[in-house]
Amino acid sequence: MKNISILGIDLAKHVFQLHGVNKSGKAVLKKRLNRSELKEFVANLPACLIAMEACSGSHAWARMFEMMGHKVKVISPQYVKPFVQVHKNDMRDAAAIAMAASHQGVPSVMVKSEEQLDLQAIHRVRERLVREKTAIGNELRGILADMGVIIPTGHASIRVLLPRILEDAEQPITYQGRQLLSDLREQWLETEAHIHRYDVMLQTYVKENEDCKKLLEIPGIGPINASLLLSYAGDAKRFASARHFAASLGLVPRQASSGGKNRLLGISKRGNKHVRKQLVHGARSAYRVLLKEESSGRLSDWAKRMKDSGKHVNKIVVALANKMARIVWCLMMKETSYQR
Repeated sequence: MKNISILGIDLAKHVFQLHGVNKSGKAVLKKRLNRSELKEFVANLPACLIAMEACSGSHAWARMFEMMGHKVKVISPQYVKPFVQVHKNDMRDAAAIAMAASHQGVPSVMVKSEEQLDLQAIHRVRERLVREKTAIGNELRGILADMGVIIPTGHASIRVLLPRILEDAEQPITYQGRQLLSDLREQWLETEAHIHRYDVMLQTYVKENEDCKKLLEIPGIGPINASLLLSYAGDAKRFASARHFAASLGLVPRQASSGGKNRLLGISKRGNKHVRKQLVHGARSAYRVLLKEESSGRLSDWAKRMKDSGKHVNKIVVALANKMARIVWCLMMKETSYQR
C-alpha cells in the first residue's frame, strides 16, 4: 500500500472497485470495497493521486478525499473509455481510470463545491419543470383541437383564454372534457408557480454574489445565465484561455482538417448543452438590443457589421454567444467589470 502512486476508483452505489499502481505503472492493488469500508480505507492510505470518473457522487467523494490529504483527479467518462481493454467490467473500468489519470494529456473535471452543486441542482429541476410546462401546454392545445377548439400559442391563452372557453356553454366540449381540461390547466399553473419559486431563489442568490453582479453587466446575461455560468465554470483558472472556455461549451467550430488543409464545420456542441442553450437564448435577446440605433460600443458595432454582411441571423447569434462566453471568462479570470 505504501507504493501506490495512483489509485483508480470505479464508483457505484454500494460496491467500489479499486485499482492501485506504483510509479512505474505496475498494478499493486486490486480490491473491492463496500460503501462503509471505502472512507476508512482511503483515510489510512498514504497520500497519493486518486482518480474517478465524473458521475453522480464523484464531487462529494472528491471533496472528502481532498480533506484527507490526497490529490484528486475527476475524469470525464469519454476520456476513460478508450483505455478500457477488451470487455467491460468493474476491474477493467478501475484499471482504465488509473491509466487515464497517468496520462498528462487527459483533461480533468473541476471538483464542484457544495454551493455550485446547489446551483446546478436548482437549474436542473427548473429545466425539467420548464419541459413539463411546455408538454402540458401542448397537450392542452392538442386535446382542444380534437374537440374542435383552436387557441393561439403562448402562456396567455392557457392562463386567460382557456377559462373563458370552459365557461362558454356554446363550445363543443363535453362535461368530462371540461373537467379534464380544467385539471390540466391547474397542473400547468402549479408547474408555473414552481418555476417562479426557483427563479426567485436564483435572483436572490445573484443579488448577493459579487461575481454574478459583474456578469449581469454583459448584454444577454440575466440572473438565470449568470448563476448557471457560475455553477458551471467555478474557478476560471482551470481554463487555459477564453477560447478553451467557449470550446468547453461547444461554441467553437468542429474541425475536419487533414493534409495541411483546414476545414471548419458547424459548432462542436460539446460540453453542457443546457448552459450552451441558455447562452444562445441570451445572445438572441442581446442581438436585438445591439442592433438598435441608440446602442453603442464595440459589441454593438460588430453586430451591425455582421447584419450588413448578409450572414444568417442564427450564425450571428451563435457567434455572439461565443463572444459572450469569452467575455464571461475574462471577467471571472481578471476579476474586473464589463467595459462596453
